[in-house]
Amino acid sequence: MPLTRPWAADVTSVGVIATHVVRDDGAEGWGFSWTPQIGAEAVIALLRNDIAEFAIGKAAASDRLWQPAWEHLHEAGGGGITTIALAGLDLALWDAAARAEGVAVSGLLGSRRTAVRSYGSGVNLHYTQDELVAQVRRWVDSGFDAVKVKVGKPDVAEDLDRLMAVRSVLGAGRELMIDANQRWSLERATASMEVLAAADPAWIEEPLRADDLAGHTELARRLQASSGVPIAVGENLHTVYRFADFLRAGAAQIVQPNIVRVGGITPFLEIASLATAHGAALHPHLLPELSGQLAMTLDAEVLVEDVEDAGFGTLGALNDPSPVRIVDGRLTEVPHAGLGLRFRDPTS
Repeated sequence: MPLTRPWAADVTSVGVIATHVVRDDGAEGWGFSWTPQIGAEAVIALLRNDIAEFAIGKAAASDRLWQPAWEHLHEAGGGGITTIALAGLDLALWDAAARAEGVAVSGLLGSRRTAVRSYGSGVNLHYTQDELVAQVRRWVDSGFDAVKVKVGKPDVAEDLDRLMAVRSVLGAGRELMIDANQRWSLERATASMEVLAAADPAWIEEPLRADDLAGHTELARRLQASSGVPIAVGENLHTVYRFADFLRAGAAQIVQPNIVRVGGITPFLEIASLATAHGAALHPHLLPELSGQLAMTLDAEVLVEDVEDAGFGTLGALNDPSPVRIVDGRLTEVPHAGLGLRFRDPTS
């Protein structure tokens, strides 16, 4: 799917691999795997050559199949491409289970609310300041009370200028989150946050390389002793075990699992339980058509990320209307069965 607003010069599309499961009782489910620009062919190969062969004949229940399937794939890696591919099976199984009951997946899990907050998000570090401010104005005009923008310019003074321009549009009553996308070292992050705290950010996302547990732990200690800005991580953590590492170490106060990257709904629910046990907030990464549905079922309220012009419905990728709707910064579900996500054939 070509992106209406490229996320970078080398990220102009996202890959969706649609999956279809048939249970031996005739129930059918549709799921998907997803990855921006890189790795779609590898995901297809794992699904065709390893996951399908392993799954046939096994129990068609996600809570019984996910762990054995993950262990089967482990020689190819504990997370990343393997979990992204495994999500294609897991989502289809959840879809089949809900469709067999004639309900949405949120109904199958048990809805706890009818709407969740959504925030405006953009991949906008390459935008001029005027373009960035115009984007934030669009979000405000659309009713969002929270937005997220990128930081990480070579000169932190430019980042601060951009954030203060954004803050002037938002006013004091709306939340501003910032995302460094792994651009900083520990010392650079420490120094940058001393400056950027002036914009009153609600969190700093991925300040360091995602694999740097020790660095995030130390940065969290430093921030808690100074500005108090919490650290958010998770879009590039791929297993329940890695989320547990960060939470136990106090390296993050907010976790942001991407439901596809962690392997689907089954591990996502485990991560949500971990976050609750550690007193951390959970705000899922991207994919509002999917994460918004699950947000309805969680004990704690979450913020659902809505990247401008990047939704499946907006990109024209779906056969049917989107299963969710975002109006005035609130996400609600549209009546549907299962996940309500059937992708059109781009060749038809």
